[in-house]
Amino acid sequence: MVPVFNEQDNVKKLHEEIVAVLNKLGKSYEIIFVNDGSLDKTLENCLDLKPLKIVDFRRNFGQTASIDAGIKESKGDIIVTMDGDMQNDPRDIPRLLKKMRDDKYEVVSGWRKNRKDPFSKKFVSHGAEVLRKFLINDGIHDSGCTLKVYKKECFEKVNLMGEMHRFIPATLAIYGFKVGELEVNHRPRIHGITKYNYKRTIKGFLDIMGVWFWMKYASRPLHLFGGAGLFSFILGGLFLTGLFIARIFYAYSLSDKVWPLLAIFLMMVGMQLFVSGLMADILVKSRYRGKDMNYAIKKIVENK
Repeated sequence: MVPVFNEQDNVKKLHEEIVAVLNKLGKSYEIIFVNDGSLDKTLENCLDLKPLKIVDFRRNFGQTASIDAGIKESKGDIIVTMDGDMQNDPRDIPRLLKKMRDDKYEVVSGWRKNRKDPFSKKFVSHGAEVLRKFLINDGIHDSGCTLKVYKKECFEKVNLMGEMHRFIPATLAIYGFKVGELEVNHRPRIHGITKYNYKRTIKGFLDIMGVWFWMKYASRPLHLFGGAGLFSFILGGLFLTGLFIARIFYAYSLSDKVWPLLAIFLMMVGMQLFVSGLMADILVKSRYRGKDMNYAIKKIVENK
């Protein structure tokens, strides 16, 4: 499954390489390209390729939505994802499948140990990896590598949103799936331009925080909000008690001071956080997972 956005010069060659590799495996397969609202001739060039299923978005919804749509449209028990810029090498697919089979993994993630990217892109990615390992250490060196192999069962209860494609291994590890990693070849981009920019960096940072919260407190939000609320309430109470003692026993004037308001404010914030934690806890315990998609598919074309 390949998400593509403005990759008109890459789709034909990439499809040719994928077909050559999969034919050698001697297994039945399907190839899915998700056209993420391309503005060039990506869709037109895909329409001539066989075998291929094309999922055509109405507009650009992002790589995470593309991967989610491709996964939902796939029929096989094993799903392989890779980028459409030809930097991932399809010849690594058999090695990833062997790693999954031999070590009994449900997920095997590619590791671009020797990346062929500009320094600026590698620098930003390295910073994101350091932050990711600090907050959500999933044991993966390169979660940003799209070349991965999954068992279809991994996504039975998982919907991808935002920029979550970078953290799929961490998300699946939360649910108890066995995640592995394998070094893969990484090729320099020849055609097209990179889709990574500062906006995706910011979104990625926010999603790291989201995954961190999910790992730590998704099933027990009361521990976070309730704990913070209790701390704030006790701090405000102690502060208010100290002011009361100072006023009664030491004649400390409070009429022109802001400290009583601050103490009451801390207590009120604490109560609100605690109640929010209780409500969130109730919602978590009664939640159900919807199947609504955060993208719109214009059409699906199957070339057999």
